[in-house]
Amino acid sequence: MEYYGYQVYWGFLINQSTLSLKDQEREVTDLMPIVKDPEGNETSTLHAMVDFNNREVLEVGCGEGRLTWRYADKAARVTGIDPNAKSIEAARANTPEPLKGRADFFESKLEDFAASQSEHRFDIAIFAWSL
Repeated sequence: MEYYGYQVYWGFLINQSTLSLKDQEREVTDLMPIVKDPEGNETSTLHAMVDFNNREVLEVGCGEGRLTWRYADKAARVTGIDPNAKSIEAARANTPEPLKGRADFFESKLEDFAASQSEHRFDIAIFAWSL
């Protein structure tokens, strides 16, 4: 997909050049991130499919909270897990003030989290970009 003369690749803008895809992958850390879902289609579809009102939500593969912030204000509680420590650190740092105390983030693989939370039940589980 192209975005203003740049190639969109895994959520990053890559300058159209003669670089091979492999060389472009190496440079991904130096690239500017793009806004995902600028028209709000993902958000409106998510809310059309699921009623988050006063629900306990488990988000597997929450990353930096990109999707979390699109529904968390309606949920009673959100628990986000991701095995990437930097992503979890960013999600915690970027938690909006009104959601502090209602949104928790844990560095964990799903199987480890499930083993440690065997008694806890969630109303909704989201596996966005996780499978």
